[in-house]
Amino acid sequence: MRIDLKTVEETARELYIRALKILPPDIKDGFVRLAAQETAPTARNVLATMLTNIRVAEDTDNLLCQDTGVPIYNVVIGSAVAVDGHALKQAIRRGCERATREYPLRSSVVHPLTRKNEHTSCGVEVPVIHIDYSAMPQTLLIEMIPKGSGSENNSFLKMATPAEGIDAIKTFVIDCVLAAGGKTCPPTIVGVGIGGTSDLCVALAKRAATRALGSRCGDAEGAQLEVQLSAAVNQLGVGPQGLGGDATAFAVHIELAATHITMNPVAVNMQCHSARRATATFTPAGVSYGF
Repeated sequence: MRIDLKTVEETARELYIRALKILPPDIKDGFVRLAAQETAPTARNVLATMLTNIRVAEDTDNLLCQDTGVPIYNVVIGSAVAVDGHALKQAIRRGCERATREYPLRSSVVHPLTRKNEHTSCGVEVPVIHIDYSAMPQTLLIEMIPKGSGSENNSFLKMATPAEGIDAIKTFVIDCVLAAGGKTCPPTIVGVGIGGTSDLCVALAKRAATRALGSRCGDAEGAQLEVQLSAAVNQLGVGPQGLGGDATAFAVHIELAATHITMNPVAVNMQCHSARRATATFTPAGVSYGF
């Protein structure tokens, strides 16, 4: 299957707008679940206000949040897909620029030293584009994630030692959630990366934070730790928007990798309550959109 790059450009544009305007169903269901379990009156009111914001944004075809984030595109190329990788990345960049200029969106992307804003949501190495490969024949998947600064600013890495064990991981995650407090616009998804190298560990935490609610770590030990930490985090009392309550996080998600015998890196990356994402799947039948 050969991929038309003009279609990729149009899709990258559409995905950015969709991700900013339509909250995935699993996140909406997560709000309903947390609201049903919340015991604090103030927290229940905050959750109700958040749900109203989601409904109004979608009813009026508006943005869920003013922060258009740093645009991230995750691309998975199937085994029978023919595409020029460099040209693919350029098409995605053009689509991202067009979404910002044509919609129009507030560009949140600036040069890290001069702080100059080109008003395209693009810059050096941005949009962030990750490319991976799969055995799925004749299928190309593009996932778009606008990562807001409130959640991204609360990113943490600890190069723990093996002797500290799992208790060090648990303590670090809890400490990170407490340090973030209301700055991440909770309830959050707490992404935890364990193992690998320092850079891989942080990338795993981001992958975990942007996973769909209801998904589980593929490793049995990791999945068990997800359950334990999810329960622990919601006993901290941070609550929605940091104003107290039970609903501090939708869930804690974990992704892990093998690591060195003398290392035990652990990273935390958080996703805010507006856990936005959108996907497009290319097949011989055409392009279909989802979450």
